[in-house]
Amino acid sequence: MPKKLIKVTPSRLGVWADCRLRFRMTYLDRPTPPRGGPWAHSTMGAVVHNALKGLFDLPADQRTPDRAAALVGTHWKDDGFADREQAMVFRERAAGWVHDYVRGTDVTEEPVGLERWVSAPVGTIIAEGRVDRIDQRGDELVIVDYKTGRHALTTDDARGSQALALYVLAARRTLRKPCTKVELHHLPTGTVAAWEHTEESLARHLSRAEESADEFQLAIDTLAAGGDPEVLFPASPGRQCGWCDFRRSCPTGQATGPALDPWAMLSP
Repeated sequence: MPKKLIKVTPSRLGVWADCRLRFRMTYLDRPTPPRGGPWAHSTMGAVVHNALKGLFDLPADQRTPDRAAALVGTHWKDDGFADREQAMVFRERAAGWVHDYVRGTDVTEEPVGLERWVSAPVGTIIAEGRVDRIDQRGDELVIVDYKTGRHALTTDDARGSQALALYVLAARRTLRKPCTKVELHHLPTGTVAAWEHTEESLARHLSRAEESADEFQLAIDTLAAGGDPEVLFPASPGRQCGWCDFRRSCPTGQATGPALDPWAMLSP
């Protein structure tokens, strides 16, 4: 019998690489263990993404910097912030990022996809995920990913992103158009880190994804056959334990140190 293809998303691969216990709690344990509360930096990221999607939903002549900044206020939430005052400071900061981004970017072209779900069989996996934006430039598609983290990004970040590579592989099959270029748009600094993939670089990313998929599927199948969950899905203690959503259910993670405040990962 042919081997069943394994569904793979970048988040699934990332969780598996970070901590196998977290993988089990996220995708296998039912009922799912209680999660922690919202994080302020995640709230900001979601608001910026929603504002930019809302902007591109407007007619091209209405996609102005001021309208983009106003959409930040429309989508804003205070979830995860220390208090209302801190939330307002970062709301203004996010509005400034989006305003400046739109002012320096040609937003008149219609994207091929906004928050577009792509899914396609490649190799031994089904690569899938939600892409922030897919542009068409000339005859080719370009994968665009918005970033709002505290650090500027480099070409190496774009080249090394397994998520972006998988989006390329899925998008070219889903939309049936050539696609090799990926871009990380870092709104806080207004910079773009880009990379043009080759078939060889995409094959390397695919191979890594296939290896990880084989690993977690074997663990899942062994667990279903009666394997020991503690052995198959051990905790991986480290810095990430300070912000893990499942910290309250993980004594190993709690022992690594204190939990971070929900606003600790905001830019200074």
